[in-house]
Amino acid sequence: MQNKVAVVTGGASGIGRAVAEKLVSLGCKVVIADFNSQSGNATATQIGANFIQADLSDAEQCRSLIAQAAQLHGSVDILINNAGFQHISPIEEFPVEQWNKLIGVMLTAPFLLIRYAWPMMKQKGWGRVINIASVHAMVASPFKAGYISAKHGVIGLTKTAALEGGEFGITVNAICPAYVRTPLVENQIADQARTRGIPEDQVVTDVMLKNAAIKKLIEPEEVADLVAFLASNQASSITGSSLTIDSGWTAQ
Repeated sequence: MQNKVAVVTGGASGIGRAVAEKLVSLGCKVVIADFNSQSGNATATQIGANFIQADLSDAEQCRSLIAQAAQLHGSVDILINNAGFQHISPIEEFPVEQWNKLIGVMLTAPFLLIRYAWPMMKQKGWGRVINIASVHAMVASPFKAGYISAKHGVIGLTKTAALEGGEFGITVNAICPAYVRTPLVENQIADQARTRGIPEDQVVTDVMLKNAAIKKLIEPEEVADLVAFLASNQASSITGSSLTIDSGWTAQ
């Protein structure tokens, strides 16, 4: 992957940062995109990447992100759609604006970013799109209607893009992790405790790890290692797949 150009959304922290750092270590020219400019700039400086601030709920900023990355490095070869957030509340209390924002950032933005990067990948006859979905792209949990709907949609987008990209050397896959030790997950603990009416220390054991055979949070580096494999030439025949890192959650 030496000198391949990779765009990683939500790259300032958590899974995105681990993925960006891994790809830099493999010789990629990495562009981190994130809404948070302070942490995004800091991460880019620390790992040797470029940073572009972007609000992915804005279609024009999605277009501009890909255009700026191509201007920096000549093309976009690898696209990692990782950016996301959650809102936790019962359906009857779920704010419509939060629904629209979740769908915009986590489903519409991946579609747009793929659309804008696609011509460059087709021209080269090589491309990798890796969508960071979730175990919640395959199963549901209460109080996460927007997040789960968006992630289920990402699987459909992944499959469709894989079918269209095959003849051009473009592979498109999704990774579906269970709970990963990230700031996003840590911030959920208080929300889950409040919504479910249980102590915070019960959230990890009784909610996050309840369905897992391996009773531990997943580390971001584990996801980054799978991203690196899917982005490599060794994975050139894997496309349209949804690969789980879920500690056995969906084995039930």
